[in-house]
This record gives sequence, C-alpha cells and structure tokens, in this order.
Amino acid sequence: MELGEQFLWFVLIGLGAQLIDGALGMAFGLLSSSILLGMGLPPAAVSASVHTAEVFTTGASGASHLAMRNVDRKLFFRLAIPGMVGGVIGAYVLTQLPSDLVRPFVYGYLLLLAVLILLRAIGKLVPKQEVRRVPVLGFFAGLLDATGGGGWGPIATSTLLARGGKARHTIGTVNAAEFLVTLAISVTFLLTMGLQHMEIVLGLLVGGMVAAPLAAVFVKYVSERWVLLAVGVLVFAISTYQIGRSILSA
Repeated sequence: MELGEQFLWFVLIGLGAQLIDGALGMAFGLLSSSILLGMGLPPAAVSASVHTAEVFTTGASGASHLAMRNVDRKLFFRLAIPGMVGGVIGAYVLTQLPSDLVRPFVYGYLLLLAVLILLRAIGKLVPKQEVRRVPVLGFFAGLLDATGGGGWGPIATSTLLARGGKARHTIGTVNAAEFLVTLAISVTFLLTMGLQHMEIVLGLLVGGMVAAPLAAVFVKYVSERWVLLAVGVLVFAISTYQIGRSILSA
C-alpha cells in the first residue's frame, strides 16, 4: 500500500470512528484501534497514535456538543477530573500489566449494560435512579480507556444511559469530558514513549475533525429511542465479538 493511499485509509477510519463516537458517545478508540491493529500496525504505536489524535477530535466534538447545549456542566466536572486521574494511572502502568487479562471482564460488563440499554429502549426497563457515584465511574472509565486501548465512551456512556441518563446530555457530556481525559493520557504517553507515527495521527485527526460537528447535530435531533437502540446494538456487538475472540485465542 502506497504512502498516500495509506494516509487516505487513516482519514476514512478517523471519519467513520468519530461520526459514530460523536453521535453515540463511544467507540472512536475501540473502532479505530481494532481496524489499525487489523492492518498489522504495532499495538503500542496504535494506542499512542489513537490517543494523540483523540486530543483534537474529542476537543472538536466536545466544543460542538457545548455549542449545541448538549453538555451537563455539573456532570462534566464529576466525570472529567477523576477520569483524568484514572487515565494517567492507566497509561503509566500499561506496559507493566497484561491488559489481555483485564479485557474479558470489561467486555462481560459491557455485554450486561448492552442488554439493559436495549431493554430500556424497547420500554421493558424503566430506570428508578441515576448513577450516584459518578466520580468512581469516571476514574475506572479513564483507567480502562488507557490500559485497554479504548473504553471511556462505552463504559461511561453505557452506565449512565443504563441507569436513566438522558441520551442527548449523557452523550454530549461524556464526549466533552473525554477531551480532558484523553489529553491527560496522551501527555503521559508522550512523556514515556515520545511521539511516533505522525501519519496515523494526522489521518485520524483530519477524518475526526470533519465528522465531529456533524455528529453533534445528529444526536440533538434524532429520537432518544433510536440512539439507545444504536448504542445497545453497538456495545453488544463489540462485547460479544471480543469475548468470542478471547475464548478462541485462549
């Protein structure tokens, strides 16, 4: 694959991943990382490149959601600050802990959340209370995002939606908070690994920046039920695929 053609693929990956992430509040890291790893790129380079690109894409996405008034400011700070702490810790210990041992438990948790979200979307589950320990959720979402190559959106958004959060404000706030979390993770990677594979970063960045404002408009006007269905199906598909993959490789 030639250099220009490869860069175009990186742009398309960033465009598709950010469009889904900005509209559903999750999956930029998971989708882009999975595709890039499938292209044969080194895992460490993929993780560092995706998080570096996410600094800019999440900044654009967060600003777009803020402009569309999709952000709950109180929830934002309760998520972002502990998420940054968890992200820094996760990035620092990434090379010391075998993340493959952690991922099956994460995806099992996501599978359960996907079922709860789908039940809520079809009217079979009416949440009785919202998440109270939001800082704890933010911390572990940031920790798992850094160590697992993705997970902030699926964990934070899925949990908040499953417990009764409004789709528009939950997705907008999680996307906005992700900017600070990703910035903290990227700085940690930069200090420990340096900046590598700029072609990947720039490709993901260009595609993601184009998709960010489109996704913010989409989530404001689309029906909450359809967003919940899309989130549930997406998380269900990702979690079952990864669980099956872990079983087959064991």
